Amino acid sequence: SDHMENICGYLMKYTNLVTGWQYRFFVLNNDAGLLEYFVNEQSRHLKPRGTLQLAGAVISPSDEDSHTFTVNAASGEQYKLRATDAKERQHWVSRLQICTQHHTEAIGKNNPPLKSRSFSLASQGSASSPGVQRRPSQNAVSFFNVGHHRLSTGKRVPIMQPDHLVDVREMMSQAEGQQRDLIRSIECLPVSGHLTSLDQDLLMLKATSMATMNCLNDCFHILQLQHASQQKGSLPAGTTINWLEPKVSLANHFKNGAAQNFPAEINKPASVREEQSVVEPCQLTREPEEINPDEELEDICDDKEDDLGAVEEQRSVILHLLSQLKLGMDLTRVVLPTFILEKRSLLEMYADFMSHPDLFIAITNGTTPEERMIRFVEYYLTSFHEGRKGAIAKKPYNPIIGETFHCSWRMPKSDVGTDAGSNSSAHSVSEPVTLPKDPEGQKELDYYTVKFVAEQVSHHPPVSGFYAECVERKMCVNAHVWTKSKFLGMSIGVTMVGEGLLSLLEHGEEYTFSLPCAYARSILTVPWVELGGKVSINCAKTGYSASINFHTKPFYGGKLHRVTGEVKQNVTNTVVCRVQGEWNSVLEFTCSNGETKYVDLTKLSVTRKRVRPLEKQGPFESRRLWQHVTESLRDGDIDKATEHKRALEERQRNEERLRAETETPWCTKYFLKEGDGWVYHKPLWKTVSAVQTQQTDTN
Repeated sequence: SDHMENICGYLMKYTNLVTGWQYRFFVLNNDAGLLEYFVNEQSRHLKPRGTLQLAGAVISPSDEDSHTFTVNAASGEQYKLRATDAKERQHWVSRLQICTQHHTEAIGKNNPPLKSRSFSLASQGSASSPGVQRRPSQNAVSFFNVGHHRLSTGKRVPIMQPDHLVDVREMMSQAEGQQRDLIRSIECLPVSGHLTSLDQDLLMLKATSMATMNCLNDCFHILQLQHASQQKGSLPAGTTINWLEPKVSLANHFKNGAAQNFPAEINKPASVREEQSVVEPCQLTREPEEINPDEELEDICDDKEDDLGAVEEQRSVILHLLSQLKLGMDLTRVVLPTFILEKRSLLEMYADFMSHPDLFIAITNGTTPEERMIRFVEYYLTSFHEGRKGAIAKKPYNPIIGETFHCSWRMPKSDVGTDAGSNSSAHSVSEPVTLPKDPEGQKELDYYTVKFVAEQVSHHPPVSGFYAECVERKMCVNAHVWTKSKFLGMSIGVTMVGEGLLSLLEHGEEYTFSLPCAYARSILTVPWVELGGKVSINCAKTGYSASINFHTKPFYGGKLHRVTGEVKQNVTNTVVCRVQGEWNSVLEFTCSNGETKYVDLTKLSVTRKRVRPLEKQGPFESRRLWQHVTESLRDGDIDKATEHKRALEERQRNEERLRAETETPWCTKYFLKEGDGWVYHKPLWKTVSAVQTQQTDTN
């Protein structure tokens, strides 16, 4: 290729937390498929300080800024590099990607299929046996006899046959099973004595065995790409390419498409077969579905996350995971252990922020712009308490791209506009609002309905969109959130990047708002959740704004979950209300007219959401999609939950690869990209505007 040129130049390379960034001279050797670096250009004739094989590597521009990018080698080694500007970064990234693709394809074309590889874990006797007593010169690897058979050199074929990939997949499944047995054997060792489960060498053996399996998966992906490219070149246009699957049941690899029908094994769980049978997104309708609220039933699920048993039992797993992380590391692509998961998807967690629909609907009942802003602040601050399930910091499921969640709430009209659940020294009752009649002339209902829909619109970066509306009160909220998580040492920080928009159409007002950061503290003992950071709420039309500060607990003293804020009239720079308290306990609102209101969140009534039964949900709706993971977690079967979770994640990765190979863009179902944000495809403000225009034309 004309673009296969050797380039060289200075780049900044991130070394470690202490040393930081350092200038190094880099050389791209296209012929050898190597990226090498030297201390400076003058030392280029010496041995390079570092070398990366580019075959099978992944070159990724960073989300941090326009200058940084990473080179992730198939060996697991990573270079984090920074160019002088965006143009230079693009130059390096494009050349590295061309070289990587060339050498990756060459490996697939020039190497024969794998024939056999087996692992054996030999017992070395009981712990009391003298043969197991460890000598100072004996390393941990010698405790386990891991044997390798030489790979036989089979006949090279120009096009890899389907059965070859099936055989490779089956061998990898066996190897993964042996690797899990190795891990279990290490973890079953005592925590004290000559050889313990926390031995440094054994922890290293666990890490390297896992890295080896990851490399094998990457190599298998190379073979899949080679096969797909060959198929793509020989099949007629429009043909759907299905990923090859094994003929027998596998522990960790499940079917991605529905075109191939392999015989079901007797010992294969029905739930796994169901996960395997979910069709490709390109075969599913992406047309928005109108959910009938009458089909939804009041939710009876009550999964409180108050069990510490799993966390205590998996302490060694947490220690091992922490040993692999670095300060500031982005955890977006890190697969966390299953036992720390909540029994719900992140999309459903966003829905639980709406568990006080009476306070949400009451916002538009405010008689003045000032009162409406204060009511919105009250609703905003009371939403986070129910969004958390219990005091233990657990993580909701990462939604897969295309996943959706639907629900609704019914709120009796008599309960809206009152201060039920709060203790205030002054109450203000809003004027009743005349509701529009049903367009079909049906009898007016005695309750309001709030509808909610959420969708995972992007995988990298992980972005969720959610929308809620109350048609009767002509109000709706639209938001998009990009979750960015980082490792902070003894805690994990999650930044909620994005923006929300509340529209009160009766008043022609729009309120923009942001979300606080979340922290999982004390991850080695009893993890707990803390919110932190400053958020703002603004209404451009009325000139009112609110500034809210979620305070993190200082190292010494201080209160937990403290929040303070103030509502201000921007034109006069006058503070009209001050807020203080705890976002999960009692909040105090003090207005400039002397009125004081207390809201006790522990006594605030929670309205249960209404959800369709599983049998009426689509295959990509959250509860049906994750049902087997949730059931396994309820039963306390972590291994089974991990298998189901891995099946969904593997399917998502395969689908993403297939879309990349066929150059098929992902199509969202309910949300449309507008600028940097995502907007619901049929928001209430468009519907109401269209109806008003139609009425004007009729008159």
